[in-house]
Amino acid sequence: MENDYDGFAEAYAAETENSLINAYYTRPAILHLAGDVTGRRILDAGCGAGPLFEALRERGAIVTGFDASAKMVEQARKRLGEDAALQVADIGAPLPFPDGAFDDVVAALVLHYLEDWSAPLAEIRRVLQPGGRLIMAVNHPLLFKLVHPGADYFETAKWSDEYTFNGRKAVLTYWHRPLHAMTDAFTAAGFRTAVISEPHPAPGAHERFPDELAGKTAFLSFLFFVLEAV
Repeated sequence: MENDYDGFAEAYAAETENSLINAYYTRPAILHLAGDVTGRRILDAGCGAGPLFEALRERGAIVTGFDASAKMVEQARKRLGEDAALQVADIGAPLPFPDGAFDDVVAALVLHYLEDWSAPLAEIRRVLQPGGRLIMAVNHPLLFKLVHPGADYFETAKWSDEYTFNGRKAVLTYWHRPLHAMTDAFTAAGFRTAVISEPHPAPGAHERFPDELAGKTAFLSFLFFVLEAV
């Protein structure tokens, strides 16, 4: 099974809790783009073990989360408590929420697993209030060319990479799409692209990860968007 997070949920949660790429890059960037979330109803799409859910809740948001992996939802419930609004659901299928239920949706490192973005983006647009925001991060499209220099950047293409999460080996499979294909999909789903961000790592990253960041002020990894529902 591709991207079988049930098989390595605990190892993934442990590995990413304090990692450079997650704790000092992705999550801080999403929180920065979200800004003041006090009182906002936020859907954490692909919530994983719940660290972003927790951070948004601590900032005063009313958070609901889902993930396709039942084991990841178990990890999130351990972290967030039994009363947390969590469920197992697939972003590639109709979402179990009413129209206009949320002010924001965050989708951190989720959509790049999918070949087709049209149905997921349409569902996210449906559950957002008009004027609501989708705040998301996906693999930077240039990453594909760095890993596969001979590949065609302009084609939508499937690719995989091997990882070790807390000592456990895993393979993740992604779908590359060029930047214009991303923004075209956003427009077709009823979104306006408000922000495209290539952030620097968070404060403290250079001190905690001196070897990985030696000589660097930033690095190429993910591309971040703020989209407004129109």
